Amino acid sequence: MLISSPETAEKRDRKVAIGEFDGVHLGHVAVVGDADTVLTFEPHPRAVVGPTGAPDLLTTLDQKADLIQALGVRELVVAHFDESFSQLEASEFVDKIIVEALSATDVRVGSNFRYGRGAKGTSETLTADSRFTTSVADLVELDGNAVSSSAIRDLIRSGEMPQAEAMLGHPFEMRGVVIHGAQMGRELGCPTANVVPAPGCVVPAFGVYAALANGLPAAASLGIRPSIDDDDRVLLETHLLGWEGDLYGTEIKVELLERLRPELKFDSLDELKTAMARDCENAAKIAAAHAR
Repeated sequence: MLISSPETAEKRDRKVAIGEFDGVHLGHVAVVGDADTVLTFEPHPRAVVGPTGAPDLLTTLDQKADLIQALGVRELVVAHFDESFSQLEASEFVDKIIVEALSATDVRVGSNFRYGRGAKGTSETLTADSRFTTSVADLVELDGNAVSSSAIRDLIRSGEMPQAEAMLGHPFEMRGVVIHGAQMGRELGCPTANVVPAPGCVVPAFGVYAALANGLPAAASLGIRPSIDDDDRVLLETHLLGWEGDLYGTEIKVELLERLRPELKFDSLDELKTAMARDCENAAKIAAAHAR
């Protein structure tokens, strides 16, 4: 998939889906539809114009790009959203970005899409523009609840990963470069690949999770390791079940499938080892059903 910007996009007719697409959840998939191009914004517009800043994101830009590519999209156009961009009038956004830069013949948005200074542009104003056709996707509901990035964030913060996965249409993923730790997992018989959660992204409830790591069954512990040390740094420590190797300095992708238990402080390392063995056994059963 080609990644470009409004300034570098080649001249060609496009079917463009427009939105932030944080999480690329089921509602976003409905918006994208058969579009060959997706226009998104970086950073999140609320980081510039929101009264409380950007929300904790479900996906980094790299994750978003991978998920959008998986939908069969040909090109991802990333518009740099800064103070100057935020001051574009709605009509300027349409003229300069949709028409001039992207040569859109078809535009796809969600029913709650807003654009332009003061969010004055709506799906209705897009539909009224005769230079392109506009398709407006309704909100997607699941079990009577609207699918939204904010709802998914709440589920993830509560550790309700199957429910979050149902709305996302894919498991929630954390990824990062594996760093050196205290080697305690190796001493306990469960060597782990340790990553620091991506800045600005939502952090799930602390605890132990059944997971897939680079597609392999795994048990992952997220938290501050109260049984090991007094460091307040949050780490995701992932033990790849039945796998041996060196992942230091490489990127690991960890899909959190189900929370097995909250983070606990054990009175002894023997109690911790017993719990870890039980966690690995439970994680193996759940991950096996998801492995691909």
